[in-house]
Amino acid sequence: MRLVISLVLTSLLWASPGYAASGLVSVDVALGDVSINKVPFLMAADNGIYERNGLDIHQFVTPNAAEVARNSGVIVPPETVREDIDSAPIAVGGGSPTIYRAVHTGGIDRVVLATQEGIVKSHIIGAPSIRRIEDVRGKRLGYSSTGTVTHVGFLSFARHMGWDPGTDIILVDRSNTIGAITGGRVDATMASAMLVALAPEAGLNDVVDLEQFNMPLAGSGVMAERAWLAANRDIAARFVKSAVEAVALMKQDRAAFDASLTKWFNITDAVTQTRMYAVVMDFPNKPYPSVEGISAMMEIYDSPQMRAHTAEEFYDSSFIETLDESGFLDALYE
Repeated sequence: MRLVISLVLTSLLWASPGYAASGLVSVDVALGDVSINKVPFLMAADNGIYERNGLDIHQFVTPNAAEVARNSGVIVPPETVREDIDSAPIAVGGGSPTIYRAVHTGGIDRVVLATQEGIVKSHIIGAPSIRRIEDVRGKRLGYSSTGTVTHVGFLSFARHMGWDPGTDIILVDRSNTIGAITGGRVDATMASAMLVALAPEAGLNDVVDLEQFNMPLAGSGVMAERAWLAANRDIAARFVKSAVEAVALMKQDRAAFDASLTKWFNITDAVTQTRMYAVVMDFPNKPYPSVEGISAMMEIYDSPQMRAHTAEEFYDSSFIETLDESGFLDALYE
């Protein structure tokens, strides 16, 4: 019954984006792409976690993210799609692309508050002809765009293998989808847990799990716009607290996980849900910002603009530190 009430409340909030319930602070949150890393935040909305922390959260993805998901067979509700991603003071997504854009293209300046992916955890999925890691060499590999987690992943992988990314592999942008492989645009792609779970139904191979190489990454996590953060640290703290609570719920309540997966991504197949849930325990209980990942990204995209900054400028670990030192994070799993 509590879950049903929460779902109804969430639907009402989506229907009236400007509405803030009495005593709650209304905040827009950009979820970026459509991936399993976003599921805890959807669960926070569905299970009243945001409300308990005094927040009225409106979460959305960009039209491009929705289209990319559609090309892999995942349909998101149209009411969760919005253009103006930069208007959201809080974002859930990759630290690497956010920092890259801020430095090189004048993108919105955000600070990393928590990191769920401190190393490259993606897999390479490929056409039926690609079965082993050696088969990847010389092939067309799909990623999203420069600076993104998929691009950093492939550049880190090439470095690990001793391959030249301009000669030994061919990187193709805007092609990190199942449809890009089945349509013949690329031979393989960098895939998150969601695409890995969907790949077998499309006849694709899970070629290699990149987690084994322990390559540092400033991957998916919580970020806040720098100027907004300076004036709204209490709100940011409530959001980070909600995020870690939601991860704990995800790990402890499979039914709640499946419900949010069905509602937001229209993934109803039990086998696919199980494949996705298999990676849930990999989410860190204490998601400190990945300083090593930020440093690695700055090295990969070395430039005069990047060298004008230090890694310390791009993260604030105090929110996770406070929750950790208080014993709150440990208590979530007792």
